Amino acid sequence: MWDERKPDETIEVTVDGYRVVTYSFGSGEETLLCLNGGPGLPCDYVRESHSWVADHGFRVVAFDQLGTGASDRPDDSSLWNITRYVEEVETVRQSLDLGRVHLLGQSWGGWLSIEYGITYPENLRTICLANTCADMPHLVSELNRHREALGPETGAMMLHHEAEGTLDHPEYQAAITILNYRHVCRLAEWPAPLVRSLDDWNMAPYMTMQGPNEFLYIGNLKDWNRIPELHRITCPALITVGKYDELTPDCAMRMKLALPDAEFVVFPNSSHTPFFEEPEAYAQVLIEFLNAHRG
Repeated sequence: MWDERKPDETIEVTVDGYRVVTYSFGSGEETLLCLNGGPGLPCDYVRESHSWVADHGFRVVAFDQLGTGASDRPDDSSLWNITRYVEEVETVRQSLDLGRVHLLGQSWGGWLSIEYGITYPENLRTICLANTCADMPHLVSELNRHREALGPETGAMMLHHEAEGTLDHPEYQAAITILNYRHVCRLAEWPAPLVRSLDDWNMAPYMTMQGPNEFLYIGNLKDWNRIPELHRITCPALITVGKYDELTPDCAMRMKLALPDAEFVVFPNSSHTPFFEEPEAYAQVLIEFLNAHRG
């Protein structure tokens, strides 16, 4: 379902004195605002895997978060915190006059969507939480299960390199590659928009907020947990997750139990990118949810 169509509009928005580039598809009265993962990734992969929603009467908006893609890339680590990113989302929403939005956040974009929804619940029509979680300490325990599945010898090797700071060692990187192909994208050939985003990764926000890779969380989000506050997001919610997702179905179920009005869908042949791994099934789930909550 992904599509490299050109946006109908490319609009620059000023955020904290910097330039943030937004991309808009379609002209529907209601907007699907997409927040991609990372942090530090450009929005290519989530933009091109969701632009098709514009064909169903919605406006679709994505943007290169500050520090990524075509947006400005300031060298200031104080900018890389989730509270500032929430205000960035709100600035984009107001600047583009989007009104109440259907907010879709994938991975890190889901954490940001949760934080935004708790801060500005009145601005949401719905929230779509894709391949994400609301409890980082619980996620870390789930990631440790993925690591343990590689076997005790490999697990010990990974811990050794993490303790020594030798994360670029070939054997450590080989283990991370296996985990990525099991739990990030299980396709033999990764889709072009995903590869393009990964090739343009700004590691400064990622290292500051998360850590050196998808399976080691040591940044300023390592203790983040919004499960106790999820009840404040009262709009309809859609939670989607892959069976083999690095952010596991158990993570997703914790959100389902904490949200007042949530649907929960597991894609049986997917990991962290069902919109690429099972695109037809994912598209059907998403558009049925959005159509059910128009108006």
